[in-house]
Amino acid sequence: MPPTSAQTTPAMPPTHKGWRAWLAGIAALLATGCSGLPQEVDRPVSHALTAPSGTTLGRLVQERHKSAGARFPSGFQLLSGPQAAYSSRLALVEAAEKTLDLQYYAIHADASTERLLTGVVAAARRGVRVRVLLDDFHSTGRDAQVMRLAFEPNIEMRMFNPVPGARGSGLGRMLSMLADFKRMQQRMHNKLFIADNAMGVSGGRNLGDAYFGNAESGNFVDMDVLAAGPVVQELSRSFDSYWNNQRAYPVQSLITRKELDALRSSFDASDAATPATPNPTTEPQGQPQGSDAQRAYIWNQEPMDLAQAGLVWAPAAVLVDQPAKIPSDEPNGAVPLPERAPSGASPLSITARKTPGTPAAAPVAGDAATDTVVDGLLQLMGYARKELLIISPYFVPGPDMLQAFAAARARGVRVRVLTNSLASNDAPIAHVGYARHRPELLAMGVELFEMRSELAGLRGAFSSSGSTGGSRAMLHSKLLVMDERLLAVGSMNLDQRSQRQNTEIALLIRSKELSGQVTERIKQALGAVAWEVTLTEDRQLRWHAPQGSDLPDSHTEPDTSLPLRLMLRLLGPLAPDSLL
Repeated sequence: MPPTSAQTTPAMPPTHKGWRAWLAGIAALLATGCSGLPQEVDRPVSHALTAPSGTTLGRLVQERHKSAGARFPSGFQLLSGPQAAYSSRLALVEAAEKTLDLQYYAIHADASTERLLTGVVAAARRGVRVRVLLDDFHSTGRDAQVMRLAFEPNIEMRMFNPVPGARGSGLGRMLSMLADFKRMQQRMHNKLFIADNAMGVSGGRNLGDAYFGNAESGNFVDMDVLAAGPVVQELSRSFDSYWNNQRAYPVQSLITRKELDALRSSFDASDAATPATPNPTTEPQGQPQGSDAQRAYIWNQEPMDLAQAGLVWAPAAVLVDQPAKIPSDEPNGAVPLPERAPSGASPLSITARKTPGTPAAAPVAGDAATDTVVDGLLQLMGYARKELLIISPYFVPGPDMLQAFAAARARGVRVRVLTNSLASNDAPIAHVGYARHRPELLAMGVELFEMRSELAGLRGAFSSSGSTGGSRAMLHSKLLVMDERLLAVGSMNLDQRSQRQNTEIALLIRSKELSGQVTERIKQALGAVAWEVTLTEDRQLRWHAPQGSDLPDSHTEPDTSLPLRLMLRLLGPLAPDSLL
């Protein structure tokens, strides 16, 4: 069991005797971190709603499909703006009658999440069964308070791949991770928000202010997709495989309600002006989370009218990593589930393979993916004949990716990649892995674009609605468009972490209409809000300013300081691509 939140990180005294005490404290924390996870944990097996057609949402999907005279059973709407992304989730919470299933890498305790979780608790209290599956990497400090959901009636919450140790101590958590470094590097990165197994949202967003245009320091530019119909059942099936896996620990096995109360009190005492957490229960609590402007912005949002959603009906498939990508320490690490989706559940499926250079036989409906989500996308690239448009916030190509790009270019395929600039990257060290491959990618003819860090202009390029948050923008969308006919939207980056360590999920949609919508927005962004990187004749990098920006071209990473560039140059050789 983890220690109580009353533990504190020892300070670092200046004396030799103090150093010995400090080291002893570190040793104690390491010992705590190595104490391991609870054994013989009770994990009741549960599954998604088997008959979504018996719910209002299920009937709505059937009616929309019939009225559209659609050929394909599943419908989709792109959610490119923060308001659409938030309002769709609000609508799903309010419409749910039987089940709500949430699966996320991160849920932050802030104003945006406060309103969503308040709605989730209200749904549970009217009889909706709620399951929340959260990766455990970020559930420390104030964000740990999200785990209070587990103590609400009719809500089950499980933490995937937990980190042992005190949740109130950043140093303690870090040392716990070092004690089991390999396992801690493997995270569940999937994102799903599903109501009644009938409609759901999938894509790149976590839950928090920065993902819904409401953070004061800066916001992520992202894109989700609202899905309806049988493809949602495939998403739910993937959720079940993670929920019933031995890596998923009920919150009650990791921390008690009393420990969460003590942790909240410690934050209230240290910073009375800043509330500890959005507490979705009705118990007495401190002031609500977030500034007045943040709370006003988010509480003024209206739920989407799902009956009027602009659904495009198209063939689709789900690519999802198996939970076994993060191996269990226990025998029989997962509850057995069928290896294949039910016959006819998806009209489009891709068989992943290791060598993406040339296309294999045509995809066959019902084939199970044999490798990772990123491997499947690399296979897709082997089918491209004209154009590949890629958005990946963290872009660290490994050998397989470089081979796929080289093969596409050899076939005459135009390849354009939009990623973060050093200035817009929220994880600058990840930029190192990308930067070392820039000359090779440019030499093979891949066109590289790096997003500006200023939010101005992004509203028109990526979204139909704006935000009220900070001026800094950070790219977070994960998209691939092939030949303006096939679209992949998901949680994955094109980097080796997504390919080999984190678990990911993606929706593949074969639709000229949706692909055209995304292509238009990406092309607008490439011209208006991104630096184009090229090689000069003497093989030096040059950044060409966005159109109409009145900015000069640059021969160094734009909008960055010399100390930052020097630091990354020094750290770069020490950081392997596989860890970035």
